[in-house]
Amino acid sequence: MRQPRLRPLSALILAAATAPGLVHADTSSIGLHWLELTQLLPAPTYDPFASEIPRRRPGHPYERWMPSPPQNPDNIDPAPVDQVGEFLPVPDRWRIMESLGFKHPWYDPYNQNQLKADKPVIGKDWFLNLLAVSDTLIEPRSLPTPAAPQAPSEPGTNDTLGDVDQLIAAQTFIASAVLYKGDTTFKPPTYEFKATLAFNYNRVRTEETRALTIDPTFGETRDDGFVGVQELFFTWDYSSERPRYDFDDFRIGIQPFSSDFRGFLFQDNQPGIRFFGTRDSNRWQYNFAWFRRLEKDLNSGLNDITESPRKDDIFVANLYRQDFPFTGFTSQATVLHNRNRETDSFYDSNGFIVRPAAIGREAPREYDVTYLGYNGDGHIGRLNLTVSGYYAIGKQSAGVFIADGTDIRAGFLAAEASMDFDWIRARLSAAYASGDDDPFDDRSTGYDAVFENPIFAGADTSYWIRQNVPLIGGGGVAISQRNGLLPDLRPSKEQGQSNFDNPGLRLIGIGADFDLTPQTRLSGNINQLWFDKTEILEAARNQADIGRGIGTDVSVAWIWRPYATQNIVWRLSGAALLPGAGFKDLYGDQKSAYYSVLGNLILTY
Repeated sequence: MRQPRLRPLSALILAAATAPGLVHADTSSIGLHWLELTQLLPAPTYDPFASEIPRRRPGHPYERWMPSPPQNPDNIDPAPVDQVGEFLPVPDRWRIMESLGFKHPWYDPYNQNQLKADKPVIGKDWFLNLLAVSDTLIEPRSLPTPAAPQAPSEPGTNDTLGDVDQLIAAQTFIASAVLYKGDTTFKPPTYEFKATLAFNYNRVRTEETRALTIDPTFGETRDDGFVGVQELFFTWDYSSERPRYDFDDFRIGIQPFSSDFRGFLFQDNQPGIRFFGTRDSNRWQYNFAWFRRLEKDLNSGLNDITESPRKDDIFVANLYRQDFPFTGFTSQATVLHNRNRETDSFYDSNGFIVRPAAIGREAPREYDVTYLGYNGDGHIGRLNLTVSGYYAIGKQSAGVFIADGTDIRAGFLAAEASMDFDWIRARLSAAYASGDDDPFDDRSTGYDAVFENPIFAGADTSYWIRQNVPLIGGGGVAISQRNGLLPDLRPSKEQGQSNFDNPGLRLIGIGADFDLTPQTRLSGNINQLWFDKTEILEAARNQADIGRGIGTDVSVAWIWRPYATQNIVWRLSGAALLPGAGFKDLYGDQKSAYYSVLGNLILTY
């Protein structure tokens, strides 16, 4: 690029000095009239091509300068000069862009949409948000499956265990509507009405009769559909205006609630009354709630409002404190009381008895148990940390194996630490749930939750957490529940009672998440599991010397979000349980591994 040619300063001064209008023509007085001089000089111009010497970067050929193209060809032209200062009336501030000509289809959720609460639907402060979800699941798996005591699938079968292969296909459609009033930029809505319905259709195929229903004539396949009411509540923000938008809310109806950060104790959608809010610029958060549990459809896990509510009450109070004891770390204290008075017999939709559980004396019982807990979640420097601890204390009217009442004394601890290394997050997990070492004494020391849904140690990618492993030969109960961590010997998590006469658990695991791209994540986990005690299992199975080793749980999951949003999520995972000594004592050593494969597609509007 050539440099401009500039006239010498002396020549300019002389030219200006002889210009008309100057009083002094001699150069000695030119300095006294610099203002007049600068006014008379022509404006300097810059010609990038005036120099004969081109400018270029070392190692690059000379490039002639060209004007850059427009950077925003779709920009809106400025207002005409004669309209500057004019006002364009709009109904409200949410429709400013619409008034400028930006209009989008009603079904487009990525731009301003009245159905996604971007613009009011009633007046200037009532908004509507519609949600639609399609959840498709395909799950081949293998489980220890009992051979039917009558009419087995294979003639001549004379064994406890049958074929282990199974296949689950399920489709769930969820529709939700929220109508609320208020500007929710910095505070919750003044009034909120929400309803969520879910329809589930599922098909399960096994290789053994009577594995799915009590009647063997129904065969090896079961088809079932159900509609559940998952949310139906009203929320009122009764707080007055406070600095920094601290609030107090009241909510009544079927509503979601989680007692801790990872769903270890109680995470469900149940009818209740709840008071919650914040203080001190959201540094303090609180909950006071009472829930009465609904029956659930066993095959879908959805709420069943056609049945009378259970005689199972939950009273909970918790308090959160941010940045305690470290900046970036949130601590929570919880007190939860579970009062159960279910003494009537109850059979599930497949014909199996679930209350009382078909284990031990198979007799009705009541219990009152209080959980005292501490939970923490956040980071300490680079270390991400989640911790949880509960101590359960209470009484039950009878033990599982004895007719006399027992004192409940049980504990639970869990921790998960992780650290990020660029696009990799490495994790270390550990959990302990106390077990009962004497089924016939007056103390029940096996820890059990109210309704757990743990996000921990690989969550439902893990074989142990995902699958419900039946206690074959000990009644219609499972060692562990579907989407559950604890070996609590319940008939089902959805319909059974808590059981504090169980073997307990010990877990140590490692894992890692790999964010390969903004749309793709690969996760892997390896967990080693043991029973804490095995005396309860030996009494239930009438079998001596059952080992403590459950086995090694290996899992891997691939998650793909093609648009880097939650609107389309595809997950494919696989897991295997390599049986340990205790698992082999319970189910034999015919199988070297049990598998679980999960394909899951979620579409959200």
